[in-house]
Amino acid sequence: MSVLTPDISGTKTATTVQPPAPGGAERKALTKKEIAGDHPTWCPGCGDFSVLALYFKLIEKRKLHHEKITTVAGIGCSSRFPYFVQAHGVHYIHGRALALASGISLSRPDLHPFVFGGDGDAFSIGGNHFNHTARKNINLTYVVMDNWVYGLTKKQTSPTSPLGFKSKTDPWGAVDYPINPMKQAIAAGATFVARTTHSNPKHVLDVMEAAMDHEGFSFVECLSECVEFYEGAFDASNPRKGGEFNLVPDSHDVRDEIAAYRLADAPFPGHFGIFYQVSKPTKNEKEREVIDSARAKVKGQADWQILQATLDRLK
Repeated sequence: MSVLTPDISGTKTATTVQPPAPGGAERKALTKKEIAGDHPTWCPGCGDFSVLALYFKLIEKRKLHHEKITTVAGIGCSSRFPYFVQAHGVHYIHGRALALASGISLSRPDLHPFVFGGDGDAFSIGGNHFNHTARKNINLTYVVMDNWVYGLTKKQTSPTSPLGFKSKTDPWGAVDYPINPMKQAIAAGATFVARTTHSNPKHVLDVMEAAMDHEGFSFVECLSECVEFYEGAFDASNPRKGGEFNLVPDSHDVRDEIAAYRLADAPFPGHFGIFYQVSKPTKNEKEREVIDSARAKVKGQADWQILQATLDRLK
């Protein structure tokens, strides 16, 4: 069944609630203790701790149970996520998390896969998969913890590192222009594009909830500070450190692609919230139509008859 809950834009959206347990009793919501897996191995102070804690809160709040939780990740510090969640999940190969999650989403429409990654996994080796998953509008949520550096391999320049950033690969300072994840997501065709930061936990949870409610490919960029190799990178967005946390203006129309693109072009720290959100048919829906159409043509036939007819056509 569905209930209505406010999202971060103040509107009402449908929220999935778990069916009652056998006998009519509602199943008890899982606690953090029941869904927390291995102890996180991130460096103390890492922004990824905040995202993990809020993912647990999302699971508790939505009353998801183990069989409905699907956590997918690639390679990198942030991609250790599935190890720390006691539920169905997989740590997939570098850059290919979206490809695997796409298969899960298309074959199991009852699940909403959450994919977690970093700026390297998402925009370097996984950049191609990012673009195509976005344009196909596959029903899943991709949360990218962007720290502007390769942290797992000990400080190399990443696709989002700013100009002048000094690392082991660019000791003189980065000379390559960084990509803008928000602009790329919008241009690639993502139907939900939002931005948040680990230093504002409530906002992170609100954004992840809105992303989960969206039908289609939802992308969330979450600034996640690497305290070991890029300390202070996001101070300008943290009011507790003298920065500014600017919400997307109330006047912004999330359906206006050009306006969203311009909003994404603002100088750092920019804005936080939903930049772009539209409703379009998902690949899930389109594939279901293809399957239903094909099945209608052989309605009433046994599997062996369908196979025999196929083999006959090959003769």
